[in-house]
Amino acid sequence: MNLMSRGIGVVLVLVASCVFLGGAKCNREEGSDDVQREQQEKILSEGTASIGMPAIKNFREKRIMKDILELRDQDGLITYTYVFNEHTSDLRFVGESVGYAIPAATQFTNPQKIDNYGNMVAEGRVAIPQADPNGLFSPAAAEGSWVLMKDPKGGKVLPVYFEPRIVVSPFRLTQ
Repeated sequence: MNLMSRGIGVVLVLVASCVFLGGAKCNREEGSDDVQREQQEKILSEGTASIGMPAIKNFREKRIMKDILELRDQDGLITYTYVFNEHTSDLRFVGESVGYAIPAATQFTNPQKIDNYGNMVAEGRVAIPQADPNGLFSPAAAEGSWVLMKDPKGGKVLPVYFEPRIVVSPFRLTQ
C-alpha cells in the first residue's frame, strides 16, 4: 500500500467516525462546559496523584450494606410501621407490615432508554440507570412510600400508600 492510499484511508476513517458519532464533536466548537470539565479533570487528577485514595482494607460499610440488602430480602419478614409527626417528633404506631417501605417513585423496569445512541457517544460517556441488586430502579429521593400492611381485622396483606414520613422497623419501638 503506497503513501497516498494510506492517507486516503485515514481521511475515510475520520469521516466515517464523524458520521458514526453523529457529527457532534466534528461540527461544534468547544464550549465553556467543555473547558471547565477539562480543567476540573486536571485538578482532580492532580489531587488524586498528590493525596492518593483512602486505604480501605476491610470494606466494612460495603459488607454492612450487603447484609442490609440480604436481611431486607428475607421471605415473610414482619415489620412494624410508624408515622413520624414532624411537629412533635413523635412516632405513631400504624400497624404490622410485611417487609420494608418502598419509595413510591421506585421503578420495576428501567425508566430510561437510550435513543439516538450515536450522538450520546460523541459527547462522551453516558450514565445509564442500573438496577439495584434487588432488581429495582430506586429513585434519588421520594416523598411517598408503599408498605404492605396487615389488616388488623382480617390478617390480609394489602398495599398502603403513605405521604408523611414513616419509620418501618423489624421490631416494636417503644413510644
